[in-house]
Amino acid sequence: MWLNNILETIGNTPLIKLNKITKDLPCTVLAKVEYFNPGNSIKDRMALKMLEVAEKEGKIKPGGTIIEGTSGNTGMGLALAACVKGYKCIFTTTEKQSKEKADILKAVGAEVIVCPTNVEPEDPRSYYSVSKRLASEVPNSWYVNQYDNLANRLAHYEQTGPEIWEQTEGKITHLVVATGTGGTIVGTGKYLKEKNPAIKVWAIDSYGSLLKKYFETGELDQKEVYPYISEGFGEDFIPANYDMKYIDEFTKVTDKDGAVMARRIAKEEGIFIGYSCGSALQGLMQLKDQLKKDDVVVVIFHDHGSRYVGKIYNDQWMMERGFLEVKTFKDLVSGRGTQKLITINNGHTVLEAIELMKKYDIENIPVFDGEVNSGSISAQGLFDKILSNADIKYQKVSTVIEKPYPSVAFDTPVERLSTFITKENGAVLSKDESGMHHIVTRHDIIQSLSK
Repeated sequence: MWLNNILETIGNTPLIKLNKITKDLPCTVLAKVEYFNPGNSIKDRMALKMLEVAEKEGKIKPGGTIIEGTSGNTGMGLALAACVKGYKCIFTTTEKQSKEKADILKAVGAEVIVCPTNVEPEDPRSYYSVSKRLASEVPNSWYVNQYDNLANRLAHYEQTGPEIWEQTEGKITHLVVATGTGGTIVGTGKYLKEKNPAIKVWAIDSYGSLLKKYFETGELDQKEVYPYISEGFGEDFIPANYDMKYIDEFTKVTDKDGAVMARRIAKEEGIFIGYSCGSALQGLMQLKDQLKKDDVVVVIFHDHGSRYVGKIYNDQWMMERGFLEVKTFKDLVSGRGTQKLITINNGHTVLEAIELMKKYDIENIPVFDGEVNSGSISAQGLFDKILSNADIKYQKVSTVIEKPYPSVAFDTPVERLSTFITKENGAVLSKDESGMHHIVTRHDIIQSLSK
């Protein structure tokens, strides 16, 4: 049997047990993996629902234009629906969102307008304000407003909640959601609590968002708001989709912890997920002391890691923000103390090179003529040559010289250094900030990776 269009593939996403990261927890942890939706995120559910309600209420006419401010995923769901139903799309987003998200939206026919991140929602330049303005200017357009559109949470009340209840056979005890618009956590939480009021609903917030403070105090404290890197959750206002009575607790997760956990999930569980998914699981780990044996925890994994290949899955991006603790050439050298680089020149004898190796217990010596790195001498290379000609030790170094060791930047990561080490080449060189040469050998790299 075939499906009539791509929209019929939305929903019925799998619930997958996590086995490694959560192995020390006393309970079962299940991930509701929403990237199995056609737009690779949970937002497909509410995007289609909001559009269907708008059509029923006559808010959009055939050939009309869908306008929305989106971090990317809602836009993707709306764009897919627009493709099938014959609408145009104009989306506003912020500078902090990954480039991949904007590119994907353009690929499915949407127009994307990028707005400043660090401005108030009321600022005319904000992506909220720009989308509202466009909705008043573009004929036959519909402003979605996912934040205050209650069809958002209705989608999860009708779909996500029932799916989780059925998939766990009613055994779920905790729901964990990194929350932004409030639609997923409130809609799903409402359904589950109607089935079993004892179910705990835990919300994961970001530092720089005011949601947690509002939940705990009822105060809209703008002092809580500041720029943050995490994507897809946290807010600087309270969307209408929130009904805090369906939420039991909030915890905040740092930008770094969410990014690092997302990478762990990909590597250790084989589930390639987005930024907010890492934050959701990190939030659960922060609350783990409240869990008991026989608890069944469901964590929402909102979207796919392909949205973030230029960010959290990019080592350079992670290192630039201090999120990735990577050992470098500099770290290996610093760990050895102030040991001076032992060198030799072409005028020395092979025997002198052998004596230096014995004295300093080393196997690799760079050959320098003045400041020029002209070659190298290795214990393995000398061993092979002396076996065939014992008298070679009285000859000049120039007769047995090998290729120069490669030179690299002083901050080159250890993992990259290993690519320069081969059977023929046992070391790499680099200069520090003062211009002094240093060496890292195969032995140094093996030692660092084993720690």
